[in-house]
Amino acid sequence: NIPKLTLEQKRIYDQIMKNINNGIGEIFFLDAPGGTGKTFLIRLILAAIRSQNDIALALASSGIAATLLPGGRTAHSALKLPLNIQVIETPTCNISKASGMGKILQKCKLIVWDECTMAHKKSLEALDRSLQDLRGNIRPFGNALILLAGDFRQTLPVIP
Repeated sequence: NIPKLTLEQKRIYDQIMKNINNGIGEIFFLDAPGGTGKTFLIRLILAAIRSQNDIALALASSGIAATLLPGGRTAHSALKLPLNIQVIETPTCNISKASGMGKILQKCKLIVWDECTMAHKKSLEALDRSLQDLRGNIRPFGNALILLAGDFRQTLPVIP
């Protein structure tokens, strides 16, 4: 499917794969309107990483978005995020280093979070804190490669 990518998609794909192959942790945000191929690109990146026998975690803010990604799960389910996250001052994921998910988060090459614009900002902060702890690295997200995807044009109104 690589030949089917647009020039812009190919540039993004190449940059992410370069970072994966060089072990460079970075945060990318894929912002584009619906129907422009975000899911197509994400699925291709996930397949490329997994074809190298590496771990790529696919998360989404909603169950529907999670079903569109191979092996996709909701962020709340996979990361054990607290349900009352908005009232916790410094939330973290309910994952220990010895747990199965803890080991996956330590070893994974990429974490994709689709529709992250629908998540509470404290959910991303909890992931950041947890990855720093699990990976023993104080860089943002524990120096993991993070691909956030979404469309701010689809963000719902915020009710205080």
